[in-house]
Amino acid sequence: MVAGVDGSAPSTDAALWAAREADLRGIPLRLLLVNDDPGRAEQAAKALAEAASACREQVPGVQLAEETTQGHPIDELVRRSAMAELLVVGSRGHGGFVEALLGSVSASVAMHGACPVVVVRGHGTTGPVVVGVDNSRGSRTALDFAFEAASRCRTDLVAVQALPDAYFHPGPFPHPDRDELRADAERHLAEQLSGWASTYPDVPVRRIATNEHPVAALREAAADARLLVVGHRGRGGFTGLLLGSVAAGALHHAPCPVAVIRSTNP
Repeated sequence: MVAGVDGSAPSTDAALWAAREADLRGIPLRLLLVNDDPGRAEQAAKALAEAASACREQVPGVQLAEETTQGHPIDELVRRSAMAELLVVGSRGHGGFVEALLGSVSASVAMHGACPVVVVRGHGTTGPVVVGVDNSRGSRTALDFAFEAASRCRTDLVAVQALPDAYFHPGPFPHPDRDELRADAERHLAEQLSGWASTYPDVPVRRIATNEHPVAALREAAADARLLVVGHRGRGGFTGLLLGSVAAGALHHAPCPVAVIRSTNP
């Protein structure tokens, strides 16, 4: 597992989240600081040491390595994601080493990372795992990650499928009424979850089918969550209802860490 750090408070939060997750998984964690300014090498080394010290103090059992490297943060983090089980970044960066994370770095890494990417917002240490579902390959990959996370944390899973009111605007073609669409969404959601019960019998599941906008539905469901999981096709867009704007909305507005799960299948 790799966590990107830069000396900012959000990146320290991300490092601590990653340390707890690595300890829970029983895998080593590498704290990586990508310095794009050679003149700040000493400051970079200090920032990395402070993040590592915080991790060792709060998660003494974690297997921890530290590394500082030169380069462009986005390029290097994406490159490292090809060799990582999980990549973790903070929700906002520190101008000396990375740009504002949701302005460029975390959003780019989340979209282009080869492994699952977690953008840490809030604390995310208690509560259920929430996952967005839309009957796509991307959301099935997200379900796999979400069920595994819920089982590992011994918590509930909340699966959310949203059919926003925009789908009910009048148009030239006939369409089902709201109740029929809602019933159809609930049926599809139940079908998508049915196969997981035998694999994860220890995970209680709650289903939410709603006509709220997906971002609002996910944000509301994640109000007390430890993690929000969304799927990504891996070709530059979120599939089905989990469009790029929805995923971006989750990354910007979720009250908890957000895991973006890449699916290489079309």
